[in-house]
Amino acid sequence: MRNIITIFKRELGSYFATPVAYVFIVIFLIMSGAMTFYLGNLYERGQADLSPFFQYHPWLYLFLVPAIGMRLWAEERKSGTIELLMTLPISVGQSVIGKFLAAWVSIGIALVLTFPIWITINYLGEPDNGVILAAYLGSFLMAGGFLAIGSCISAMTKNQVIAFIITVVICFLFLLAGSPLVLNFFKAWIPQNIVDAISSLSFLTHFVSLAKGVIDLRDVIYFVSLIGFWLYANTIIVEMKKAD
Repeated sequence: MRNIITIFKRELGSYFATPVAYVFIVIFLIMSGAMTFYLGNLYERGQADLSPFFQYHPWLYLFLVPAIGMRLWAEERKSGTIELLMTLPISVGQSVIGKFLAAWVSIGIALVLTFPIWITINYLGEPDNGVILAAYLGSFLMAGGFLAIGSCISAMTKNQVIAFIITVVICFLFLLAGSPLVLNFFKAWIPQNIVDAISSLSFLTHFVSLAKGVIDLRDVIYFVSLIGFWLYANTIIVEMKKAD
């Protein structure tokens, strides 16, 4: 745990020592605000809830989170600092977790800084704050899922642009997995239980449930398992590159 904390502090410090974290936070806040008040018509709806705010998070994360994840390992490999990192008395798994947590916390900070929108909706009406809190939890977990995929893909290449594009494509597939378009396509030629399995892989299927205030343990387990799987794959890839 001490090694993970050391890597975490190192990585988190590097985010805020450069414009990376600040640029991400500013873009996230501006875009989430614009989508909430203009595209989501928060005022015009006449309802005291944050549905217009959270409904755009999957699509914001689709492009913003891979931009954070693409540098986690690709930059280390390109600059050659990964060799130095591997000589430290820490395991590859500890490095993977430490770097992931630092990036995830930086995204969490951006999410927390949206609290003025929460305050605004409480000023305008009497929302169910329990539902909003559950939606924030779902959003944070979903961001972790996007980031874990991005971290794993970043370990495969030195090129950050390639890592970004591949991550966006994979995350987009995870988003589409639960859409009616995809499910209706599969319903025509495969059994219903397989269609249900495909739907269960979707970020949207699990996030929408949490965004409605329903904290189902299955949804939490899904995101935690997804993060664990991709971080495990991340560790294996880094170990293979280390052997090379």
